[in-house]
Amino acid sequence: MIIYNVTVNVEKSIVEEWLLWMKNTHIAEVMQTNMFEKYTLLKLLNEEYTEHPTFAIQYFAKSQENINQYLKEFAPALRQKTEVKYGNKVMAFRTFLEIIAGF
Repeated sequence: MIIYNVTVNVEKSIVEEWLLWMKNTHIAEVMQTNMFEKYTLLKLLNEEYTEHPTFAIQYFAKSQENINQYLKEFAPALRQKTEVKYGNKVMAFRTFLEIIAGF
Protein backbone atom coordinates (compact mmCIF):
# COMPACT_ATOMS: atom_id res chain seq x y z
CA MET A 1 0.00 0.00 0.00
CA ILE A 2 1.20 3.50 -0.84
CA ILE A 3 0.34 6.61 1.20
CA TYR A 4 -0.07 9.93 -0.57
CA ASN A 5 0.63 12.35 2.27
CA VAL A 6 -0.37 16.00 1.96
CA THR A 7 0.99 18.22 4.74
CA VAL A 8 -0.77 21.56 4.98
CA ASN A 9 0.11 24.66 6.98
CA VAL A 10 -3.09 26.69 7.49
CA GLU A 11 -3.36 30.36 8.45
CA LYS A 12 -4.94 30.60 11.91
CA SER A 13 -7.76 32.88 10.77
CA ILE A 14 -9.25 30.21 8.47
CA VAL A 15 -8.56 26.95 10.32
CA GLU A 16 -12.16 26.18 11.30
CA GLU A 17 -13.52 27.02 7.84
CA TRP A 18 -10.74 25.05 6.14
CA LEU A 19 -11.35 21.98 8.33
CA LEU A 20 -15.07 22.02 7.50
CA TRP A 21 -14.31 22.35 3.80
CA MET A 22 -11.77 19.54 3.96
CA LYS A 23 -14.13 17.19 5.81
CA ASN A 24 -17.27 18.02 3.83
CA THR A 25 -15.98 18.79 0.34
CA HIS A 26 -12.34 18.32 -0.62
CA ILE A 27 -11.63 14.91 0.89
CA ALA A 28 -14.92 13.62 -0.52
CA GLU A 29 -13.90 14.81 -3.99
CA VAL A 30 -10.52 13.09 -3.68
CA MET A 31 -12.15 9.85 -2.52
CA GLN A 32 -14.69 9.98 -5.36
CA THR A 33 -11.81 9.51 -7.82
CA ASN A 34 -11.70 5.87 -6.62
CA MET A 35 -7.91 5.98 -6.56
CA PHE A 36 -7.73 5.58 -2.78
CA GLU A 37 -9.05 2.99 -0.34
CA LYS A 38 -9.21 5.19 2.78
CA TYR A 39 -7.81 8.35 4.32
CA THR A 40 -6.88 9.92 7.63
CA LEU A 41 -6.90 13.59 8.61
CA LEU A 42 -4.35 14.43 11.30
CA LYS A 43 -3.24 17.51 13.21
CA LEU A 44 0.40 18.09 14.08
CA LEU A 45 0.66 18.45 17.86
CA ASN A 46 4.18 19.83 18.19
CA GLU A 47 3.36 23.21 16.68
CA GLU A 48 6.27 25.00 18.31
CA TYR A 49 8.01 24.62 14.95
CA THR A 50 5.38 26.49 12.95
CA GLU A 51 3.56 29.80 13.19
CA HIS A 52 0.25 28.32 11.99
CA PRO A 53 -1.49 24.99 12.63
CA THR A 54 -0.30 22.10 10.48
CA PHE A 55 -2.34 19.14 9.29
CA ALA A 56 -1.62 16.00 7.31
CA ILE A 57 -4.07 14.17 5.11
CA GLN A 58 -3.01 10.65 4.26
CA TYR A 59 -4.68 8.91 1.35
CA PHE A 60 -4.07 5.16 1.07
CA ALA A 61 -3.74 3.65 -2.42
CA LYS A 62 -3.34 0.01 -3.44
CA SER A 63 -0.56 0.81 -5.91
CA GLN A 64 1.78 3.41 -7.31
CA GLU A 65 -0.24 3.20 -10.52
CA ASN A 66 -3.29 4.53 -8.64
CA ILE A 67 -1.20 7.43 -7.33
CA ASN A 68 0.16 8.17 -10.80
CA GLN A 69 -3.31 8.13 -12.33
CA TYR A 70 -4.63 10.42 -9.58
CA LEU A 71 -1.75 12.88 -10.11
CA LYS A 72 -2.29 12.95 -13.86
CA GLU A 73 -6.09 12.96 -14.14
CA PHE A 74 -7.46 14.50 -10.96
CA ALA A 75 -4.89 16.35 -8.85
CA PRO A 76 -4.43 19.45 -11.04
CA ALA A 77 -8.12 20.43 -10.93
CA LEU A 78 -8.46 19.68 -7.22
CA ARG A 79 -5.33 21.67 -6.38
CA GLN A 80 -6.63 24.58 -8.44
CA LYS A 81 -9.93 24.58 -6.50
CA THR A 82 -7.96 24.83 -3.27
CA GLU A 83 -5.77 27.62 -4.62
CA VAL A 84 -8.76 29.62 -5.84
CA LYS A 85 -10.57 29.20 -2.52
CA TYR A 86 -7.66 29.85 -0.12
CA GLY A 87 -4.76 31.35 -2.08
CA ASN A 88 -1.64 31.73 0.04
CA LYS A 89 -3.53 31.12 3.30
CA VAL A 90 -2.67 27.43 2.96
CA MET A 91 0.71 26.00 2.03
CA ALA A 92 0.95 22.32 1.13
CA PHE A 93 3.67 19.86 0.29
CA ARG A 94 3.26 16.28 -0.75
CA THR A 95 5.19 13.10 -0.01
CA PHE A 96 4.75 9.44 -0.89
CA LEU A 97 5.25 6.67 1.63
CA GLU A 98 5.25 2.92 1.26
CA ILE A 99 3.91 0.81 4.14
CA ILE A 100 6.55 -1.78 4.96
CA ALA A 101 4.95 -3.25 8.08
CA GLY A 102 1.95 -2.56 10.28
CA PHE A 103 -1.73 -2.32 9.73
